[in-house]
Amino acid sequence: MRWDNLRLTGTGGDDPAVPLFARGAVTRTFDTPEFKGMTFYEIQARSIINRVPAASRVPFEYTINPYRGCGHRCIYCFARKTHEYLDLDSGADFDSKIIVKVNAAELARKELASPRWGGDHVAMGTNVDCYQRAEGRYQLMRGILAALRDAANPFSILTKGTLILRDLDLLTEAADVTEVSANVSVGFVDPETWRAVEPGTPNPRRRLETCATLNDNGIACGVLMAPILPYLTDSPAQLERTVKEIAASGATHIAPIVLHLRSGAREWWLSWLSREHPRLVPRYLELYGRGAYAPKSYQQRVTGLVKEYA
Repeated sequence: MRWDNLRLTGTGGDDPAVPLFARGAVTRTFDTPEFKGMTFYEIQARSIINRVPAASRVPFEYTINPYRGCGHRCIYCFARKTHEYLDLDSGADFDSKIIVKVNAAELARKELASPRWGGDHVAMGTNVDCYQRAEGRYQLMRGILAALRDAANPFSILTKGTLILRDLDLLTEAADVTEVSANVSVGFVDPETWRAVEPGTPNPRRRLETCATLNDNGIACGVLMAPILPYLTDSPAQLERTVKEIAASGATHIAPIVLHLRSGAREWWLSWLSREHPRLVPRYLELYGRGAYAPKSYQQRVTGLVKEYA
């Protein structure tokens, strides 16, 4: 989605004076520690339910993403490349320049009520986290969840955020009328690694507590054990420790995924690695020398250990 798709309705596409941001869009900064150095671009989106390209390796067809860019600042985030579609960079801009679709809830209600909508499952949090810190201020998810509940439309949420518990009332109300599920993302529980590569996220153990709370309240929640980081969090001892803590949380399932490095994330990750773990750079270039994914033999070995421990 490029900026032309984000412009306010009625903005002339052939107007040479049209700015990068839509007319009427608002640029904000907030003088609070959690948003220091961040800029929020409040825009009016034209649509909110997105169809996933057929070539994508995902088990769902439709998504809702109220934000672009993410304050979680995960070094490895696969979605970094999408910021380049907006003429922003996939590194620092992705972490600090957040696109906020302020009309997301209104659009969700309108599109779910359309005769053309078939009531398909909607996945959220699959590009950037819909419960990143910005959601605490903008509260877009409450309106989106209310629209899904009122339409009795099935949905799922993937998050690293504990803020999802704020909306437990809406989640349980929706679960009374449709299929609702969640996954929290916890690839490892080592505190030093967490602080280094996921600096804007809640502690992994708080995420597992969130998983437990969701399940205790009837919202089926599993754990996406992702990403497993080669040579950093993939030792048998580290994997077993993480699986044990996931099991203790009462997760309904565990899905291990080894780190993949698409363009955008690849450059940002290797830059970080060269500063923090330079000895690992040659090993990563060997492991990911042929593409975004580690060799199948490596993936099978690691995920096999996880399944054995589980």
